[in-house]
Amino acid sequence: MFVAPIDRRFFMKSAAAFTAALPFSRPRCAHAAEAELIARRVLFDDPDYGSLTVSPDGWHLSWLAPVDGVRNLFVARIDDLASARPVTRITDRNVAPFYRWAQTNSHIIFFQEHDGDENWRASSVNIRNNAVTALSPAQGVKSHLVQMDRKFATDVLLAHNGRDKRYFDLYRVSVLNGSSELLYENREYAWFVCDGDFELRLGVRYAADGSAEVFERHASGTWSPFMKFPIGDTDGTELLEFSGDGKTLYMIDTSGRDKAALVAVDMATKKKTLLASDDEADITNVSFFARRPLAARAAKERGRWHTVDPGTVQDLSDLSNYASGDVYFGGRSYGNKVLSAFFERDDKSGEFVLLDRETRQVRPLFKQRKKLDGLKLQPLEAVTFPTRDGLRLNGYLTRPIQAAAGKVPLVLVIHGGPYARDSWGFSSVHQWLANRGYAVLSVNYRGSTGYGKAFVTVADHEWGGRMHDDLIDAVDWAVGQGFADPARVGFFGGSYGGYSALMAATKTPDVFACIVDLFGISNLQTFMATIPPYWQPWFSIWKNRLGNPDTDDGRALLAERSPLNHLERATKPILIAQGLKDVRVVAAESQQMVDALKSRNAPVTYITFRDEGHGFVRPVNRFAFYAVAEAFLAKHLGGRCQPFEGDLSSSTMKVEIGGDLVPGLTG
Repeated sequence: MFVAPIDRRFFMKSAAAFTAALPFSRPRCAHAAEAELIARRVLFDDPDYGSLTVSPDGWHLSWLAPVDGVRNLFVARIDDLASARPVTRITDRNVAPFYRWAQTNSHIIFFQEHDGDENWRASSVNIRNNAVTALSPAQGVKSHLVQMDRKFATDVLLAHNGRDKRYFDLYRVSVLNGSSELLYENREYAWFVCDGDFELRLGVRYAADGSAEVFERHASGTWSPFMKFPIGDTDGTELLEFSGDGKTLYMIDTSGRDKAALVAVDMATKKKTLLASDDEADITNVSFFARRPLAARAAKERGRWHTVDPGTVQDLSDLSNYASGDVYFGGRSYGNKVLSAFFERDDKSGEFVLLDRETRQVRPLFKQRKKLDGLKLQPLEAVTFPTRDGLRLNGYLTRPIQAAAGKVPLVLVIHGGPYARDSWGFSSVHQWLANRGYAVLSVNYRGSTGYGKAFVTVADHEWGGRMHDDLIDAVDWAVGQGFADPARVGFFGGSYGGYSALMAATKTPDVFACIVDLFGISNLQTFMATIPPYWQPWFSIWKNRLGNPDTDDGRALLAERSPLNHLERATKPILIAQGLKDVRVVAAESQQMVDALKSRNAPVTYITFRDEGHGFVRPVNRFAFYAVAEAFLAKHLGGRCQPFEGDLSSSTMKVEIGGDLVPGLTG
């Protein structure tokens, strides 16, 4: 994808009698101590530490940590962790993980939204006196950081859609007082790329066929064509950064190849030089310092770094000698003297460290989730298996400790996007379900990113078609391996995964004993008619890949692949959860599905959260959702469950319908 603030890939009485007749209708609930269950709050609370980085001058560390249940910014002297203190005191909504240090070294730029509306407001906080300054309009406006540079220590480039909700205008903003200067009024481009001199250099727009057209802006203010990419290249292409002198563009590129590579583009000649590539997976992440790429990361099963700068070879060696895990680079100080890094792990807490590049010493800082210490967690196994039409799919499997006892219930956990992927590392959902006695399988079905552009393209027009076949093939594989009980298979998915869950309920109900849908799409036509305004500049990609609602053939395809239109097959119990402030998959998507199921007396439970959007951000709401989901799955699959134990009391969850179908949910 082209670098962008909005990830365009991501986005998605008879009933009671029916469920009472199902096997395993009495869940095996017990107190956590008696059954050795891991408490939900341990797994689904916010991490103790997150998004740790180092200030540019190397004097301070910053990170996110909870204050009274809300994630705030903390800072500490790099040589004195005991000096740690919160510099924000936000009480309503978490600070977003994508904050940045300003080049003043005294300010941090951070973002917040309201109740899940995705209108990210930019602010700066002065770490000397905790004074917060607004950098973008407060209400109903989405903003993102475009550029910063040491040459302009007190200013940054921001873009926001305050003038026109479809387009983001470019502003130069002071982090000291929030004063703002309009640099470019945008009426056609989906994304911008600026250089270190705060010059607007490139704009990207999308044609009706989904291809991307990149234009170069000249000193005179005129624009001319620079590059063009067909729709098949758009998900693997990303315009990253200009070199310090502005003469070279670094980008992730799939032109003429299947797997995305890191290349350098000479702006004068447009000649490309290959810097890093991987034979099995796309380059998806690049670590930069001083506007130079140091290393590029790809991941088929586990992540692997390809070094561009020779010095990074020693950095990776020092880190790998310290501990095991997949390494992610964080911030770097001036001169690249100190860098922060994170070790991702699957069966224990991740860890933040500092690497002193002069002494070559790795200094441990924080464990991301301290409460995981001493718990019996299960490894995340990378698995691969074939589809019915010859593709090979990659996925991740977590087995329960009880697996040695024979066949166990299986929960298929499907990621959203769909143009995204599951990766190796710690998964709260996998550990939760495995601890309750389920085998857990996640699948990177066709259309998932990271495996090359052909793997994405083969999913065109296959929502609910071969993309769904991949999920059924995954279940068949798990059953064929001998560990999964085919009579006890559940489906659990959010966003596109929620859409897939509803497809499972209406297309292949015999495969699944129960369905959990989080904010899933029920009607593809109404979904495409209610997209946020700022999706419009690039929505031609989805029209070409999913189905075009502006044509007869497109409307027919969308109707045929919409779960709402196949309710005659919806007979299995369904739990649907929805944030009422969701702007990607609006609440009407869930409501119309629930209404239709209710009219057919199908077994459905519907819960809503008035202060959540596309995902449950507030911990108390997560606790409530997973408590309900756990009891639901236990009833229909036979796994263990922890009593609610107050997990519903502080939540905004409302049981709209079907509370009597989940044990303990209604008095």
